[in-house]
Amino acid sequence: MGNPKHTEVSVARQSPQRPDADEPELDDTTGPAEPDEADEADDTPRAAVDRSLWEELRIDPVEIALPAGTGFTLRAYRTAGSLTPTDVTERDQDDPFLARRQVIEEEDDETVVILDEELAEEFADADEEEKSSRRRRDADADGDADATADEDADEDEDATDEADDEEVPVFLSHRGKLLLFKAPESLVSFVRSGAPNDLSQLDSWNELSERVEPADIVPLDEDTYELDLVVENLRGGHDTWDSTLLIEAGEVARDLSYALRLPAVLDMLSAGSSLDDLDEALRATANGGIGAFMGRRRLKKIGAQTASLGWRTIVGKISAVVDWRD
Repeated sequence: MGNPKHTEVSVARQSPQRPDADEPELDDTTGPAEPDEADEADDTPRAAVDRSLWEELRIDPVEIALPAGTGFTLRAYRTAGSLTPTDVTERDQDDPFLARRQVIEEEDDETVVILDEELAEEFADADEEEKSSRRRRDADADGDADATADEDADEDEDATDEADDEEVPVFLSHRGKLLLFKAPESLVSFVRSGAPNDLSQLDSWNELSERVEPADIVPLDEDTYELDLVVENLRGGHDTWDSTLLIEAGEVARDLSYALRLPAVLDMLSAGSSLDDLDEALRATANGGIGAFMGRRRLKKIGAQTASLGWRTIVGKISAVVDWRD
């Protein structure tokens, strides 16, 4: 799929329209009623909020809805080589299902018993001849092996450099846990507190902690994800599948699984998996044209039950590594 967010498909969500929006409301006394301040705030488009802070610091507020509730967090994209991954040691120790088991194989010592001196000499001569033969073969192969090793080393170095230069996601997280805040004020208080977290390694973090205000915590539509609706939507069948909802869910799930080190989720969404096929078909239908026709044909071949069960597992694994903050 490439960079998790670079293939983003963004479709603005439509706000519900108030009835008779063109006609002023009348109160019971003198004329048009004064507009309600709360209504004015609710009607303010998210895109109209000042985004200069986030654009300058290259960090964005994100809103994620899960079955347990909705919360705010922060996300940034940086080159992989400039980031230290979140430490999941403590998380894995606390959760036996996530714990990595180390298997240690012990080999028994072998004791060779020599029963006859003449036989022992024959063994020694045979061993020496075999060693000499091996040295000759190794010397003959050294030239070709060195050339091949150099080529392999160059390729590995190039692949490492390319991986280090790729932009990857990092969230407001700590020790493998995603920090989700139920209110903007709580999120800002945490940022200002100086508490340890994975975003503090960014060079723009200190400036953010000095400048951010609760009013700045207004995620864009494309940074708002409704993972709580995914399973129910898939259960409704092919005709009810919401392409925008499911595509955006896949994007944030990939970002979270990478940043929080959830290899099981990454595998479920990896190229060639059934859920990746679902994502590709949804993107084709959203893009229109002949591709949309082919995408709809592909969607019909994807089982609704299989997709919903897969996504239920993904949402469950993500929910299990969320640290809710009031």
